[in-house]
Amino acid sequence: MRSNGQPVYNFCVTVDDATMQISHVIRAEEHLPNTLRQALIYKALGFAMPSFAHVSLILAPDRSKLSKRHGATSVGQYKNMGYLPQAMVNYLALLGWGDGTENEFFTIDDLVQKFTINRVNKSGAVFDATKLKWMNGQHLRSFPHDELIKAFEDRWTDTGILQESESGFAKEAAELLKDGIDLITDADAALTNLLSYPLHTTLSSEEAKPVVQDKISEVAWSLISAYDSGELGQALAEGRDGWQKWVKGFGKSIKRKGKGLFMPLRVLLTGKLHGPDMGGSIALIHKAGVCCAVTPQSNFVTLDERFRMLKDVDWESLAKEQETPAVPAAAS
Repeated sequence: MRSNGQPVYNFCVTVDDATMQISHVIRAEEHLPNTLRQALIYKALGFAMPSFAHVSLILAPDRSKLSKRHGATSVGQYKNMGYLPQAMVNYLALLGWGDGTENEFFTIDDLVQKFTINRVNKSGAVFDATKLKWMNGQHLRSFPHDELIKAFEDRWTDTGILQESESGFAKEAAELLKDGIDLITDADAALTNLLSYPLHTTLSSEEAKPVVQDKISEVAWSLISAYDSGELGQALAEGRDGWQKWVKGFGKSIKRKGKGLFMPLRVLLTGKLHGPDMGGSIALIHKAGVCCAVTPQSNFVTLDERFRMLKDVDWESLAKEQETPAVPAAAS
């Protein structure tokens, strides 16, 4: 007992484990000295002795002892960051253990059946935050379809991005974005990014140079004409199928196909060079403008606003800015 009357750690854990009938105690090698003391307490109190095993420490990427300076250290912190309990258990089980196959995805039931202390490595295992996030994504996408979709819907309404969790918009957004989301907390950024329109930033970027130099202005004015005539809007009202039919005809009309067609269209309509399926993205952006599901904090830019911005672009000046300077001829 301590001087304040409180029992010491080794006495507490021994009594606690014994009264819960714990049969196996598996913990870090740091507890080796405690195990000897606890064994004496088990004997003194007449409790049945459990089996003890000690595993190597979990190390930081620099192979030092994992600590707060390396990031989150408690299960509660990881929960708040959006990590699933089953993903955390799966990942921690693989730190220094494997079932002898290439498989890395295990449910808790799988681990109950397959885990054996004999396959635990004696050397320390390095904690890889990137691998943990990937693992979480695997578990997230293993949810039953309806459960996964509802998780995204609930998240977006809870954080105030969407007004209606039961809208068709939320379901379509979840379907479109789910494969690129590893943490449920990342769903917010995925949706707001889809709804945003950083056109000018993208057009002036180095990465966009090849697209701009490929006469993007010609595609822009043809696209504006299709929108002003109502042709594009009618196609998008039919969803992704309507878009696919329309874009095929549009490509023929301007004599473009493949990257020469879809890269400028992605930039002009989404304001980005990369993203999820373009047909699904454009159909969803159109739907967001008519279903009133999104809130002001989503930073949504409607199609009408996007086309007003396209009309205001000085395409001639932009093309000159993005021209590749001629390389001076070498002196003879």
